[in-house]
Amino acid sequence: MESLGSSVKKKATERHHKAEVLIAGEQLRLRLHDSKLIKDRRYHLRTYPNCFVAKELTDWLIEHKEAPERETAIRLMQELMAHNIVHHVCDKHSEYKDAKLLYRFRKDDGTFPLDKNVKVFMRGQSLYESLISAEDSIMKVREESSIQYQRTFPGCELIDWLGQNGETSSRKEAVELCRTLLEHGIIQHVTLRHHFFDSNLLYHFRINFRRRRRLTELLGEILRPVQEDPDSPFCLRKLNPETDSTSFLSVQPNKEIKAPLSAVRRSSATSLSGGGPGGYFNSPPGLVECNPKSVLKRVITNEELLCPGAPYIKKTITIVGDAVGWGIVVRGGKPCHIQAVDPGGPAAAAGIKVCQFVFSVNSTLVLQLDYKKISNLIMTGPHTLVMEVMEAIE
Repeated sequence: MESLGSSVKKKATERHHKAEVLIAGEQLRLRLHDSKLIKDRRYHLRTYPNCFVAKELTDWLIEHKEAPERETAIRLMQELMAHNIVHHVCDKHSEYKDAKLLYRFRKDDGTFPLDKNVKVFMRGQSLYESLISAEDSIMKVREESSIQYQRTFPGCELIDWLGQNGETSSRKEAVELCRTLLEHGIIQHVTLRHHFFDSNLLYHFRINFRRRRRLTELLGEILRPVQEDPDSPFCLRKLNPETDSTSFLSVQPNKEIKAPLSAVRRSSATSLSGGGPGGYFNSPPGLVECNPKSVLKRVITNEELLCPGAPYIKKTITIVGDAVGWGIVVRGGKPCHIQAVDPGGPAAAAGIKVCQFVFSVNSTLVLQLDYKKISNLIMTGPHTLVMEVMEAIE
């Protein structure tokens, strides 16, 4: 079958980001209404309905930990302005200014542009809500190439569903709709190998419309460079980028691993895919071992991890990668565990800890997978990583 071309993938990724911005903007708008920050305001003898004061919103973003400081808050709002979600009430300012100026969400004044991309996004959101809310939903856990994927559906079943529920008038129209959704980054083939076909190929929604977005995810997507290097998601981050030799923190802060950057990056990633029963790596000459010994005190099996009454709790953690990666090293298999965490990286900030076991990655169950397949899931997935982990109860 026809594979998914690189140009389609690139456009889908760009449109996926736009969709994420739309969702994040709408979630923020509703929260601001609930907080009474959006209200009618009077300025120069004129009343402007449903407005907010820029300076007050900047304070609110920092207070609610949506931004660490004012500069980031300003950049976040500028991104919403760039996507025509927010604008100055009189359109006198094309940039978001941290001042006593009035701004408004375009949805609140009816100026939100309903172009083709937005209409496709809204159609996809409507279909997602209908599918996930159905009693006998076609979105189920299914397996492909020994990997389980949550909320998947065969292409032919989605085509049947669209016709049975009056969403389309013919199978041809349904296929065209699904192809449009894929090209806009709303649905995708589970392994990103195929375009949409009326067949038993498995697809799922790339966007979880119900997930609560953090606004910093918007900047994470903007700042992320286009990378083809598969090492970056797992490499530990630099501590002293201005020096010639780079230092990385592993599990033990008092032990630094020093080597040229390329060697450390290759080592930390290659250590994920080494041989051996435990999945550990013997470095060839010229590479640096990154925590060659497991941090686990003993081997833990899936049966022990999932046993009723076992002393483990499950947590869902969202990690927004940066220009270097996520700042974690995963090792082992069935189950895999967190071997190392960069204390200054995105994973540590999100709450990932050493010795946690990886339960799922972006809604895909991974307890039966080794580090190679987990690394592939992360590297082929979105920049925002949603991980379910299990950790021992202290």
